[in-house]
Amino acid sequence: MEKVKPVRAMLRVLDVLQVLNSRNGVSVTDVANAIDLPRTTAYRVLETLCSAGYAVRDTTDDRYRLTVLVRCLSEGFDDESWVAEVAQPIVTQLGQTLIWPVSFSTNQGNSMLVRHTTDKNSPLALERYNAGVRLPLLNSASGRTYLAFSPSAQRAALLDIALGSDGEMEGAGRQRDLIDKVLSHIRKAGYAINIRQYRGESTAAVPVFSDGELLGTVGMRFMEKAVPEAMFRAKYLPALQLAAAEIGASYGEWRDGSQQPLDDDKPTRRWDWTLERRVSH
Repeated sequence: MEKVKPVRAMLRVLDVLQVLNSRNGVSVTDVANAIDLPRTTAYRVLETLCSAGYAVRDTTDDRYRLTVLVRCLSEGFDDESWVAEVAQPIVTQLGQTLIWPVSFSTNQGNSMLVRHTTDKNSPLALERYNAGVRLPLLNSASGRTYLAFSPSAQRAALLDIALGSDGEMEGAGRQRDLIDKVLSHIRKAGYAINIRQYRGESTAAVPVFSDGELLGTVGMRFMEKAVPEAMFRAKYLPALQLAAAEIGASYGEWRDGSQQPLDDDKPTRRWDWTLERRVSH
C-alpha cells in the first residue's frame, strides 16, 4: 500500500497543542521557537485554536492558554466508561427515589453535556430529553453550578468562551461583575436554580467532586408551584448532594482501579512535522 503523506498543517496544529499543554501560557515567539515555525504561521495556528475554542489569548499579557475544551480530545472511551459504570447507576437510583427527572452532566466547552437522564422513567417529566442534550453555561442550573465551582482560572476561560458565543445571556447578563455575583451566591448556597418562566419549570443542580476535581453536576427538574425553593432545600437538596458525593467517591475508586502503571523506559512519540516522520524522545 502506498504511504500516505501527512498533512503538514495538521502536524503543525498538533505540535502547537503540545507546546500549549506543556506550559502555563505561551507567546507567539515561544511557540515559533519551540517548534521552529515562522512567527506568522505560529500566530495563525494559535488564533485558529482560539476560534475553535481550544485556546484563549489573555489580553493582560498576550499569552495563549488552553481551555477545558481540549479535554474532550482525550476523554474518549475511558470517559464514556466511567459515566456508564459510576454515574449512571447512582443517578438511576436517585431518579427512582425522587420521582422527578434527574440527570448527570459534564462540561464540554461553552455548554454542559447531559450524559445520563432518568426522563424516560419519570412520570413527572414535562418534556423528555435524552442523553446528549447540550445546556448553555450561563442559562442553565448545571452550567452555572459548574462555573461557580470551577477553579478561578478555568472559570475565567469558560466565561471568555461563553460570553463570546451567540445565544447566551443578553444585556446585563453579559456584564462580568453581575455574573461573578451570581456565581458567588451559588457557591455560598451550594447549588443553583434556574426557572423557565414560560413553563414554570425549575432546574436545580449541585457540583460533583472527586478528590478536589470537579467532574460535573447532578441536576433535577421540577415544577416551581409544586416544589418551592424552600421545599427543594429541605426535601430534595440533601438527596442530590448525597448522590453527588457517592459519584465522586465511586469515581475515585474506579480511577484508581483503571489506571495502569506507566513504563518509564518506553520513549514518548510525537510528530516532527519538519522531518515528516515520527521521532522518539
